Amino acid sequence: MTNRSDRGVPARRQGRLNRRRFLAHAAALAGTVAVPAVVRSADGSGRLRAAVIGHTGRGDYGHDLHKAWLDVPGVEVVALADPDPKGRAAVAQDLKGPQQFDDYRKMLDEVKPELVSIGTRWVDQHHDMLLAAAERGVKGVYMEKPLCRTLAEADAMIAACQKHKVKVALAFQTRYSPKLPVIRELIRTGKIGDVLEFRARGKEDARGGAEDLWVLGPHLMDLILHFAGPAKWCFASVLQGGRPITKQDVKPGPEGIALLAGDEVHATYRLNSGPMASFDSVRNAGGGPRFGLWILGSKGIIELGTNYIPWAYLLPHPSWSVPRGKKPWVEISSAGLGKPDPLAKLGPHHGNVEALKDLIAAVQHDGKPQADLADARAGLEMIVGVFESHRQGTAVSFPLTNRQDPLGML
Repeated sequence: MTNRSDRGVPARRQGRLNRRRFLAHAAALAGTVAVPAVVRSADGSGRLRAAVIGHTGRGDYGHDLHKAWLDVPGVEVVALADPDPKGRAAVAQDLKGPQQFDDYRKMLDEVKPELVSIGTRWVDQHHDMLLAAAERGVKGVYMEKPLCRTLAEADAMIAACQKHKVKVALAFQTRYSPKLPVIRELIRTGKIGDVLEFRARGKEDARGGAEDLWVLGPHLMDLILHFAGPAKWCFASVLQGGRPITKQDVKPGPEGIALLAGDEVHATYRLNSGPMASFDSVRNAGGGPRFGLWILGSKGIIELGTNYIPWAYLLPHPSWSVPRGKKPWVEISSAGLGKPDPLAKLGPHHGNVEALKDLIAAVQHDGKPQADLADARAGLEMIVGVFESHRQGTAVSFPLTNRQDPLGML
């Protein structure tokens, strides 16, 4: 599928044009500076009031999103909502005894917090929880991924947050990693040459295929968006037992995923900035050590995992191969290329803390959270586009016309 703007352009000129587009996106990211937060509460107490929403047994609290509030200066956790009494009591103890509720709407009505975390990772609850927070005056929301079940839900979430001036950040801890500026600089300065391709693979365990795409794919789509911006189109196939999925293969997915089918997924994207991208996952293919993103360039390759301090390496050779290149992989640390990493032991908790600080700065200075709602919808669109492309049997352009679940239309 060729974009009309590329037609008639010589191949070498296209490569330079793509590089200019890609570097322009990278430069825009590098020029984004977080504004330090000056914490001011709505009630004049000098502390912002945070409330926690979770659901024990149905997504719980994600990767302990609730605990991160305890390490954010100027914030007090005042309330907790969880319909499970036993789980709620245990989390309340972790949070040093906030007011407890069995219904999050009642909590929001009575407490009226400035900040909320939606920790449950079950995707079927996110739409209702976020809309309830937005409509009740919450100004900042930190939420576990995946975003929601359909693009229609995502559209409604964005509309509500724009109407009520709510800032939303997703728990993509890697987005806040101090390694990302180092990697952007390596790309900007040409250490891997022209960026040709972004290649992503899931964990490819028992969830491999469509579930892997839904549950872990959002992390990788977010990284592609971070480095290169949105996709132009997607062409994909979804297989079950080696054959294309049909209506008979579709069933309700686990963890609140609306509909699911497929133990094998193969997707190709054209990015607006020029390079190609792909996502692949095959069930039980032993891909745990491979789970991550490869940034392939004309002069080398960068490998990147996920987490606040992910594994990251550079191979400076166009063969993308150690035996043929006869060059070693060089570790990328938060301190720079080939240097010891002083932050090596930090994990997702620290990423959550940094995300909350960034969210508060966005709330107070009318800024954009680094992993915001619009980016999360763009990542969701890349995921839903896989099933829409399979349904139509052709490449599909973004934004998708169909905002409902494609698997319900097979």
